Amino acid sequence: MTKDQLLTEGVLAKFLRYVQIDSPSLPGQATTPSTKEQFVIAELLCNELKTLGLDDAKVDQYGFVTATLPGKVENCPVVSFLAHMDTVPGVPGHGVRPIVHENYAGDDIKLPSGEVLSPRAFPLLLEAKGHTLVTSDGTTLLGADDKAGIAEIMEALCRILQQPELEHGTIKVAFTPDEEIATGIANFDVAAFGADLGYTIDSSAYGAMQDKTFNADNYMVTIQGISSHTGTARNAMINALHLASEFIGAIPATMRPETTDGMLGFIHPDTISGNLEQVKIKVYARDFTAEGLAAKSEILRGLGEDLLRRYPGSKFELERISGYRNMKEVLKDYPKIVQIAQEAIRQTGIEPIMQQVRGGTDGSQLTFMGLPSPNLFTGGGNAHSRLEWASVEWMEKAVDMIINIAELWAKEASL
Repeated sequence: MTKDQLLTEGVLAKFLRYVQIDSPSLPGQATTPSTKEQFVIAELLCNELKTLGLDDAKVDQYGFVTATLPGKVENCPVVSFLAHMDTVPGVPGHGVRPIVHENYAGDDIKLPSGEVLSPRAFPLLLEAKGHTLVTSDGTTLLGADDKAGIAEIMEALCRILQQPELEHGTIKVAFTPDEEIATGIANFDVAAFGADLGYTIDSSAYGAMQDKTFNADNYMVTIQGISSHTGTARNAMINALHLASEFIGAIPATMRPETTDGMLGFIHPDTISGNLEQVKIKVYARDFTAEGLAAKSEILRGLGEDLLRRYPGSKFELERISGYRNMKEVLKDYPKIVQIAQEAIRQTGIEPIMQQVRGGTDGSQLTFMGLPSPNLFTGGGNAHSRLEWASVEWMEKAVDMIINIAELWAKEASL
């Protein structure tokens, strides 16, 4: 595409182009990105950034796309905007066919697959009545999480470039791989990136802003049994599959994702594989407090010790394989970063909706890596679903918010 085309096409055209590029991540891989497809969208975005004149745009060995828009204001913090390129595994994400629904009437939307997007099930839709909505055809997710964020950052750059009178400091952008499997951002070189602060554009409905996330520990549980011929198994076999079933069944029913909300954490067995001799279970522990997270770790260890007592000869291992911490622990020391974002949202016409994330974002890890990064809205809904959707009007508001942030930091520098 030419520079003029990129500058004038608008956020919707960018979004439709990006969602049609397959880029799901894949857990359990030894490389970053976890799928080669992510390099495809990375190269496309890098080329578009160079076309816009951001000459230092590059894709590194891990698939991170970075670029710099030079500033016009001295003594201004280097502000960065980040969004992730991958879509979630576990929901079909290949061959996305976006559908644009103009002037949404507030009723059911029947997708070609037969799936129905209904405001009775998803009341947030009613807040988008009259908007132009984008969905998939119902056979796949849409990819608004987080290609809406990418489109909004790219469109904000275009609009800043078209307004030479707009005052802003140096702006850094980054598009990241493997956010959905929480492994990519660990390979990001924060020092080389050179930003003082960041904003991940990876939240949901218009006005939403998050500066709190779960504390998270991800574990691999290994249960070792004893194999034996089934004909002579009495008093000899210890079937690891039965032990795994007992282990999962013993997780308190009140401590599951499907039985908790708000500030309540959970323990979630996510995947299981194995046979009668050995079973591996990936387990997520989540809590908003460090104490609550530690207590969940002790519950898992206690369940394992109980198996060992009841099945002498079995083995149990609990290995922490990844995790992140509540960004609020760091962001509380940087109130201006949050205040600027809140004011930027107000300037779009709505009071910011402060939320805690029952999950994490790249910002969770980045904040502890030295780049304080709260999470801001994209205008999407029903993430990780075939019924995912996005409002074009809300995406426009996100573009405005990004530009407002850049201007507000420039004004802050001149005080």
